[in-house]
Amino acid sequence: MVDKVKILTAEEIRRALMRMAHEVIERNRGIDNVVFVGIITRGVFLARRLAEFVGMIEGKKPLVGELDVGPYRDDEKRCNEDRTRISFSIDGKTVLLVDDVLFTGRTVRAALDALSDRGRSQCVQLAVLVDRGHRELPIRPDFVGKNLPTSKNRERVNVNLKEIDGEDAVYIIHLEE
Repeated sequence: MVDKVKILTAEEIRRALMRMAHEVIERNRGIDNVVFVGIITRGVFLARRLAEFVGMIEGKKPLVGELDVGPYRDDEKRCNEDRTRISFSIDGKTVLLVDDVLFTGRTVRAALDALSDRGRSQCVQLAVLVDRGHRELPIRPDFVGKNLPTSKNRERVNVNLKEIDGEDAVYIIHLEE
């Protein structure tokens, strides 16, 4: 039997993203040089939401792009088709890289490779809705919605977003041993 427990509700996700938006603005002293890049798939929707919140606070919305890390993965067999959509230059910009869950760090490593093929940013900051630990690489997020320590092999974190899944929620799935 698989046990599924809701960790974050839609309102808790909204509040976490709003807090993260304030943190991004504060850390960067505004958003004049900041662009948002969401990792396909759920990272894109989170990046768009963060950009909306930042826009509400600052009066202007940052640019948002979509990054496909599939062709850059070294740990999974993926399609080589690159679905990246970044219609602006990242040269000299602060790139806020956004994803739903940070686990081993391998997706972020692939994202950094993909970004470096597209230009030379001033810096890259990482925002994740959930940080579940268990890093295999020396990667740490700058902005976190929720730290959620998990068992490496017996638990999984599922982020559901209304744009894809019809609801906003974060679940921890306890897997059978």
